Amino acid sequence: MSLRIPLLAGTAFALAALSGAQAAPFKCPKVGGDFVFGQEANVNSLDQMASNTISTRNIAMNLFEALMTRDENNNPITDLAESYTESPDHLTYTFKLRTGVKFHNGKTMTSADVKASWDRYAKVGLERGMFANVAKWETPDPDTFVVTMKRPQPTFIELISSFSVPIVIVPAEEAEAPAMQLKPVGTGPWQLVEFTPGSQVKLKRFEGYVPNAKYEARTGFGGYKQACFDTVTFRIVTEPGARVAGLKTGELQGVEDLPTKSLDDLKKDKNVTIAPLANWWIQVATPNTSVTPTDNLAFRRAVQAALDMDEIMDAATDGNYRLNVGFQYPNQPSYTDAGKATYNIKDPALAKKLLAESGYKGEPVVLLTNKDYSSMYNAALVMAEQLKAVGIKAELKVVDWPTSVNMQLKPDTGWNFFFTGYGTQPALGALATMQFFMPPNANYKPKGDVSDPELQADWTAMNEKPDAKDRQAAFADMQRAILEKVYALPFGSLTKVQGVRANVQGYTPFRIPRMSNVWFAN
Repeated sequence: MSLRIPLLAGTAFALAALSGAQAAPFKCPKVGGDFVFGQEANVNSLDQMASNTISTRNIAMNLFEALMTRDENNNPITDLAESYTESPDHLTYTFKLRTGVKFHNGKTMTSADVKASWDRYAKVGLERGMFANVAKWETPDPDTFVVTMKRPQPTFIELISSFSVPIVIVPAEEAEAPAMQLKPVGTGPWQLVEFTPGSQVKLKRFEGYVPNAKYEARTGFGGYKQACFDTVTFRIVTEPGARVAGLKTGELQGVEDLPTKSLDDLKKDKNVTIAPLANWWIQVATPNTSVTPTDNLAFRRAVQAALDMDEIMDAATDGNYRLNVGFQYPNQPSYTDAGKATYNIKDPALAKKLLAESGYKGEPVVLLTNKDYSSMYNAALVMAEQLKAVGIKAELKVVDWPTSVNMQLKPDTGWNFFFTGYGTQPALGALATMQFFMPPNANYKPKGDVSDPELQADWTAMNEKPDAKDRQAAFADMQRAILEKVYALPFGSLTKVQGVRANVQGYTPFRIPRMSNVWFAN
């Protein structure tokens, strides 16, 4: 979790723009054109409240905004909120809304829309567990939204500013939509034109967009945003070679991921700019503990003991990785190696011993993966071979990314391990990542979706302990418990290399491609 977020009672937060920003608000040096971006994975929905996939977030976070978001350094900042105050007893947060903000349908946003959006999130939001300590929210007037807590919670602003699965604000009349069926009408600088599943998503400039005048430049997913392109087309290009070819020819002006083996050649191309981002995600597999044999701890520990993380990560990334214990990156203040004794054991003899203790009888063990993200697919291939080497009947189930995500949401869809990447969440801090292990929809699929009591106690302490050191200690305890009980198998962290054409200006790699404040130079 972030340890640097101040929560000062009774203080209005009106956070300034990045230091060194321009003296006047950003203005597009050039306007126009269609920016075609090669995205590597299919999109299962644009319902940002109900989908936690990066493929959804890539697009949806250019359409939607929330009360709070994060700046370039992942610190909380106001977005649709003009400011907020925290009461002296730490139980009430009063948000003053920006006035004059328009939705894509032309309607002016009020606190009624905020309330309806939070009401919907409480029903269908994937991380609605963040509301467990919230007593109520109210709308005393059209420009004010008030949240009352049951108990003081020093991490509340950190939680609601996360853009992992953010509480995006939508028109009240759209807020009754069932999960995954939300009409994508937001307040962002881009609005939806076309969504063709498996092919492309097209956005256009929202002419009624009202930039946040508190800032002078874009920062993180907030700040002063402007749509410089006429349109942005997210084209689904799952084949890495096709993304490379498209970038070289100019058919694609930007791409989400470039394979390591292509980089030497691309660096020689004067028409291409390489944009690497280290610590892009932690490659991980999560078990389904509701079904056999992965409901057995000794079996899960046998799997853990069998794995050689170097082999897995080398295959997943063409060598562009580093080993990484747990769920934060070593450069983060919240990093801990708690549970390191469980990591990269590489002991087939121990694996076979634990396998015998588990009573494993040769049942198929299904590894659910996809080819949209080659790193996930390759990690699954190598893990399958390592499991077979110790006597486990590992079988791959390969589907597209949206299908694998939908299957993972339910424990009864025929899988034992799900392959994914924790990227945005570790970057946002330990709290955002540990949310993955809390109901509803805990990633390790506990029976009845009932949380492990040890994890629940650690999670409560991470959220409610008044001292930051105690919250960090709770995170370390929770990470250790997750690794010792094998509720996740983190393999290591990888570097994502994005790329744009040389005439694309203003593009800076971030957790999600930001299409605002980016333009064609010619």
